[in-house]
Amino acid sequence: MTNTVGYRAQMGVIIPSTNSVVEHDYSLMRPPGVTFHYGRMYIEQPTADDDDAFEQLIQQIRATTATAVRDVLTVKPDYLVMGMSAETFWGGKAGNDAFTEKVRALSGLDVATGADACGRACAALGIRRVAVVTPYQEVGDAQVRTFFGEIGLDVVRLEGLKCPSATAISEVPEERLRKALVDLDGPDVEGFIQVGTNLSMLTLADEAERWLGKPVLAINATTMWHALRSNGVNDRLIGFGTLLREL
Repeated sequence: MTNTVGYRAQMGVIIPSTNSVVEHDYSLMRPPGVTFHYGRMYIEQPTADDDDAFEQLIQQIRATTATAVRDVLTVKPDYLVMGMSAETFWGGKAGNDAFTEKVRALSGLDVATGADACGRACAALGIRRVAVVTPYQEVGDAQVRTFFGEIGLDVVRLEGLKCPSATAISEVPEERLRKALVDLDGPDVEGFIQVGTNLSMLTLADEAERWLGKPVLAINATTMWHALRSNGVNDRLIGFGTLLREL
């Protein structure tokens, strides 16, 4: 029987317990008849102020992913969305593929990941030379570079903001992100990618496309685009960038 509120699609979204941005962003982009239901991965220690701490954060995500998936499955979703991105870049393309298959095995559902969504979006837009903004430490930035390189993207420049904790990611002010985009731009850049789902860049990315004259892929909008289109929801959404508005 069709759910009365999620009559087009019910999506389970897996996020870290420290994430305060994904639910906000997804609620802004939600088309009629699509619902999002959240399973949280418990993060006991959110510190991420150096490479070792950042890797420990990834380990906490891995340890609690199965529980978050188990919990959200009780709502009987049609599809899963990974509302965190670092783990989906870890280990390059093979790492993302393995992670996706793990979640599929746990859930029996198809899954959208941020890493896969970015690759699909760049292919759809016809861009290859990209500049990237992350909230990560260097160890995370290296994983992002590796993944993008393995799927055929050239990371021209990358700026890692090195946020000291998982919660501090949501505290990065808009002016800092504006500066990062300006600093990264150049004639050799065809488009921009922002990763880190707790980094609030949804509406700034849409605005920045106008003054940069290039696509700016905010991770939450990009993953949403992939999830919606994979479920046959083709609504054109205004205010969240080229992908959701035009493709």
